[in-house]
Amino acid sequence: MTADGAPDHERLARVFLSRVLEPGDEVAGRWVRELGAVETARVLRKGAPQLTGVTDKRWAGLLTRAQEADAERDLGLAREAGVRFVIPGDTEWSAQLDDLGDARPVGLWVRGRPSLRMWALRSVAVVGARACTEYGAHMAATLGAGLAERGWVVVSGGAYGVDGAAHRGALGAGGATVAVLASGVDRPYPRGHTELLNRIAEQGLVVGELPLGEHPTASRFIVRNRVIAALTTGTVVVEAAHRSGSLVTARAAQRLGRHTMGVPGPATSGLSAGVHELLRDDAVLVTDAAEVVELVGDMGELAPQRRGPVLPRDLLEPGARRVLAALPGRGAASADAVARGAQTTGDDAIARLYELRSLGYVERHGDGWRLTRQAVISVRDGRGGC
Repeated sequence: MTADGAPDHERLARVFLSRVLEPGDEVAGRWVRELGAVETARVLRKGAPQLTGVTDKRWAGLLTRAQEADAERDLGLAREAGVRFVIPGDTEWSAQLDDLGDARPVGLWVRGRPSLRMWALRSVAVVGARACTEYGAHMAATLGAGLAERGWVVVSGGAYGVDGAAHRGALGAGGATVAVLASGVDRPYPRGHTELLNRIAEQGLVVGELPLGEHPTASRFIVRNRVIAALTTGTVVVEAAHRSGSLVTARAAQRLGRHTMGVPGPATSGLSAGVHELLRDDAVLVTDAAEVVELVGDMGELAPQRRGPVLPRDLLEPGARRVLAALPGRGAASADAVARGAQTTGDDAIARLYELRSLGYVERHGDGWRLTRQAVISVRDGRGGC
């Protein structure tokens, strides 16, 4: 038995399978579910009987990989590198991953000290374009910092652009962040983020399905995204073109019943076209961390009400505001004209006008009333001009 309570043979079988099987292989996932990891590993080592659901060519490829796999060697190298292999049944395993069904990872290689399960309970994915704009990078970093300051873990893929900005935002705020890689956790990718990923491993967690030494491929990036979606309570997309991989994460989150959010961009920006498509469907528009937390957090974690600055006229009673609004921007108006504009009686209009006069909003000129200069500025500000 291991310290986590999982039998050694179960862990070794899953380490073996992580080397032989490709992440997200649902056919192989069905084998593991129906036969168990130990029996699936035994059949692959033996080479017979051929399991169902794969072609002869695919089966031959799996057997070749099985002959080259050495689970004890992989575990030994991981221990030397300070990496652990977390599997279902371990106290650190996140049950949120079980929502993936047969696409669930056979295990996760984890680099870093914190508990993956505990961090996943209160986490949000922030993903988006690699070739993001300055606006996208700013929004991702701001979201990362804001979520971290509110006690949320920021999860992303460690890539250039939005991912890196989100990680840096969280780190800069002294917060928690998790990078989910499409390679071995000892192979930082992209290489330009080696320093960033090493820092994440020191302060947070670097996670991956592939054993040490494995390199990323295009397909591995795509299937990696389902892990980001499953580990978190919701996914925020910041800038994404129509064919962006971050949309794969968002749609996986939707299938899993997680919250899906998008940060809007300019209507003319191709880098925001994918986000806008999400928002036209079921995603929720968010503009800052408070709005994200309002959606994914506990009841009562509400974003502040959005409104402009309070103007002196906002403190007037509704009737007085209507009379003030009925006065023309230029020239004078009779009390009767003001009453008609405010949809009130002449007597009420006169009473309100004298009240407004005492407050410095209007002045009387003969039989007419007009706005003071200060009132003209206030009324114009309140009419929402462009």
